Amino acid sequence: MTLAAVNITVDTTDPDTLAQWWATALGGQLNPLAPGFFVIVDLPNGPGLAFQKVDDPTPGKNRVHLDFGAADVGAEVERLVGLGATETGRHSMGDFAWVVLADPDGNAFCVAPADHP
Repeated sequence: MTLAAVNITVDTTDPDTLAQWWATALGGQLNPLAPGFFVIVDLPNGPGLAFQKVDDPTPGKNRVHLDFGAADVGAEVERLVGLGATETGRHSMGDFAWVVLADPDGNAFCVAPADHP
């Protein structure tokens, strides 16, 4: 295979602020390649999260979202909400349950048990 996942990029009107929020939430390191226009959050185990400036936010529902696993979903959701995320829903399917949140820009992401396949 010749391709490697390097970054997952999010459009935003304020890449510096949103990148800082995600760096804090995930314990990543800021890499401001073009401050104010394109900022990457380098993560130790996976592709980076990149934030690029756009004039207007993307309308409607995310077509791609991030899923995270946590040993203690309740505690992690509480921590993320304390940082500025908004809980938007709780769902379950059989014995699998997850929480949907939105970052400060309104981008959806999910937190589920880390031990679920």
